[in-house]
Amino acid sequence: MPPPFKRHVFVCTNQRPPGHPKGCCAEKGSEEVRDYLKAELHRRGLKTECRTNAAGCLDACEAGVSVVVYPEGVWYGGVTKADVDEIIEQHLIGGKPVERLLMKPFAREKKE
Repeated sequence: MPPPFKRHVFVCTNQRPPGHPKGCCAEKGSEEVRDYLKAELHRRGLKTECRTNAAGCLDACEAGVSVVVYPEGVWYGGVTKADVDEIIEQHLIGGKPVERLLMKPFAREKKE
């Protein structure tokens, strides 16, 4: 049986305590991004092709709002509500990631 969706979009809605050094996507507007993305996919008749879910910590809050699109495994950082239409048009419909929003690598490994 094939997967029910062509693409699955995860929006980090992680919350950390105020003042946490990594910050958190929730304080950067991730719930608004997720809600708008879901509403737009529904409005455009795409909700059966693209699934949007809230995600717990994606371990990239310093680059947040963090969004990941599967099956491609494309990571976006610093996403705002204003970016959602471009992500839908260019990536989710057109199949081409939005270059300007691609997450820059960040240090995960410990420094030597």
